[in-house]
Amino acid sequence: MAVSGQRRRPVVALYERIADAVHDGTYPPGSTLPSEPKLAAELGVSRPALREALLLLQEDGLLTVRRGVGRTVNDRPPRRGFEHVQPLEELIGAGTPLRVRALLRTVEEPTDFTTQHLLAPARAELRFWESVLTGEGTAAALSHEWAAADELLDRVHPEFAQALRAAETDARPPTGGAGRGPAVSMLAVLVAASRETALSAHSGITATLLGRRRGEQLGRPADTPAVLVTQVVRVGEVPVLAAKHMLPTGAPALPVLQSH
Repeated sequence: MAVSGQRRRPVVALYERIADAVHDGTYPPGSTLPSEPKLAAELGVSRPALREALLLLQEDGLLTVRRGVGRTVNDRPPRRGFEHVQPLEELIGAGTPLRVRALLRTVEEPTDFTTQHLLAPARAELRFWESVLTGEGTAAALSHEWAAADELLDRVHPEFAQALRAAETDARPPTGGAGRGPAVSMLAVLVAASRETALSAHSGITATLLGRRRGEQLGRPADTPAVLVTQVVRVGEVPVLAAKHMLPTGAPALPVLQSH
């Protein structure tokens, strides 16, 4: 649940502080955390906020509650970034995956975003998927996803490279013309192709406005407040997928995302 941004929820920021302390050895594996009153005083936070953050840490496998002992750090806490490597349509679908509607499936040269997050060289060709996620008849998110260049994927994750090509081939109409694209996200393709491959991910969250074009795509006014989630997924130390997800306020799935 690695999250960054200027407007992080206090509980999210607190989660990060405690998770960092676990991973840097301040609270080593097997150790017991201080009591809630003492820990809240040490961190300078309210007990309700601390309790919510601790519950999230338990859900993510960093802590265990033992009766008569308190909260202890798990012997093998998950590495940072492994907490939610899950397609967005499942993560925010509240038990019912959202429907993915493909808007664009193409290949493009690196942008500033993909150069930074995928370390893509100039003039590389990157697969780009633009999709709208819908639930209960309402557009819940607009997703932009980029895969690393084919030659890199063929080397570090050939199963993902093959699955991407197959997904786009299957989506192409037999008589030619513009394809509608697969009814899944690029991340869903990556997760399905990674049964034998460990993935790590890092996400960032910031507050923004939809703007005119994205507002039109989501059927909302341009000045609608929104949450922008950026995401990078790696195999080892190599980034293989980068994404931006725009979630407007009022979307049915937004409270689910904000509570994790």
